[in-house]
Amino acid sequence: MSVFKNMTIIAMMALITISCKNKTEAEVKTIEITAETSKELDLNATYAKAEFTIDGMTCAVGCAKTIEKKISKMEGVKSAAVDFDRKLAMVEYNDAKVTTTSLEATVTNVSDTYEVSDMKTVENFSN
Repeated sequence: MSVFKNMTIIAMMALITISCKNKTEAEVKTIEITAETSKELDLNATYAKAEFTIDGMTCAVGCAKTIEKKISKMEGVKSAAVDFDRKLAMVEYNDAKVTTTSLEATVTNVSDTYEVSDMKTVENFSN
């Protein structure tokens, strides 16, 4: 009786395995859609340039690029670049909408490990 039971189980397993191979599964395709919001720059605005040091970054992609994206998304920021190797951020912004304090707050809000120092307004960015 035990042999018959085992043979039946093996036959059912084989039947299930064979029948599953004939089924085709639906193919799922994902499409990534990114909506970029275009910033309208105020042609009458006065744009200032600021450079400052960011301490506490540990990598170029996870830290520097994340900070750069957060600053770039601020209303009134025309451009932002963060150089991981030099620990330097360079930001061009509308001085009526953005302050150096708000720039510092944006960086420190990304992570508690980031510290801003040597904030200065410049005529041209250092190379």
